[in-house]
Amino acid sequence: MKAKSNLFASVATLASVATLTLGSAFAGEVAPPSIEELLKPFDKPSMKIESAIKGGDPDPDPALEALGPPPIPADNKMTAEKVELGKKLFFDPRLGGNPSTPCSACHLPEVGWDVEDKVSFGYPGAVHWRNSQTIVNSAYYSKLFWAGSSGNLEKQARSAARGAVAGNGEDDMMESRLAFVPEYREAFNKVFGDQWPLVRNAYRAIAAFERTIVQRDTPFDKYLLGDKSALDDSQKRGLELFRGKAGCMECHNGPLLSDQKYYNTGVPPLDEWDNDALKQITFRFELYAKGSTEKMYRHTKDDPGFYFRAKNKKDKGKFRTPSLRYTLYSEPYMHNGMIATLDDVVEFYNQGGGTNEFAENKTKLIKPLGLSDKEKADLVNFLKSLSGDEIIVEEPELQDYAPLPAPTAMK
Repeated sequence: MKAKSNLFASVATLASVATLTLGSAFAGEVAPPSIEELLKPFDKPSMKIESAIKGGDPDPDPALEALGPPPIPADNKMTAEKVELGKKLFFDPRLGGNPSTPCSACHLPEVGWDVEDKVSFGYPGAVHWRNSQTIVNSAYYSKLFWAGSSGNLEKQARSAARGAVAGNGEDDMMESRLAFVPEYREAFNKVFGDQWPLVRNAYRAIAAFERTIVQRDTPFDKYLLGDKSALDDSQKRGLELFRGKAGCMECHNGPLLSDQKYYNTGVPPLDEWDNDALKQITFRFELYAKGSTEKMYRHTKDDPGFYFRAKNKKDKGKFRTPSLRYTLYSEPYMHNGMIATLDDVVEFYNQGGGTNEFAENKTKLIKPLGLSDKEKADLVNFLKSLSGDEIIVEEPELQDYAPLPAPTAMK
């Protein structure tokens, strides 16, 4: 895996609209699939691996399967031209308030399509309050963000560009910037028929690009499609633990290895909240904006998560189950980035999770596992089989502004 770059150096490079080539000079790197590869069905049916835990549940956990083609919305069909436009917009810092924070600032390809810090850095002068999630395989989620606040990638792109501690952009200003880039005027007209670039179509193009950032050829997928040599003996033992003793499949199931439900697993708050004023400002701003009570606003230290959508006290501290795919590259982990490595994640659950301010809501599924050191190592090795080569793209060259043609005088 390639050494991780400095986040702020990368942002500075993007802000200057320079060209940075991230080609495949390093072993173990691949480009995203083409649209044809992305949507190609399997040549053979996938093996289905069911949970070994049988509790008489009338709604058993979905089986593990190879990851098929992502769903494509009928109102945003994939074309090569749309994907290429979305790629440029994904790396363009002009799609936001302060033109220095493109999508890629919080989703850097060379660090797992997220950031290496515990929480994302946020809009200049602010700091984010949650861990940046990888966009790899985000096309498969029915809800985006840790608390499921966006229903699709188009809405997610809009929320990120406009969110106060993220892009903090205004649609009118972003549209004006796009209109002063000749290449964008031409591309928006060709792809969407826009005479003037419309920011709502910018979000659609970004979503189309993000739907190509998919990985369907991990060692585990190959194993499920019939290649029994794709997993080594340790990984096969880890798979048996995953579906049995470790109980992972109770939440991490199906082709995505996520049930997309919400749980409180006892992840404790970050210690940094105690002594970082800027983090506290952002956190309390978010509490206020999402409709917290005055008591919660002034005294809550922990992130209520899904509660802000459900408005049910039983949902405090719950977050959506993340996919386990591509986790080899997307550390740190959990909604606040407090767990650094896959080994630490396994140990966290082996100990029965942790505790937080909303401990009364901690799921009963989390309990001490009693895994031996060898079993923990096997489980980690299996988790590594859920990632293939790093997906790396070459950053596009971004065209600079140019004055609009002089208007024709009115007669």
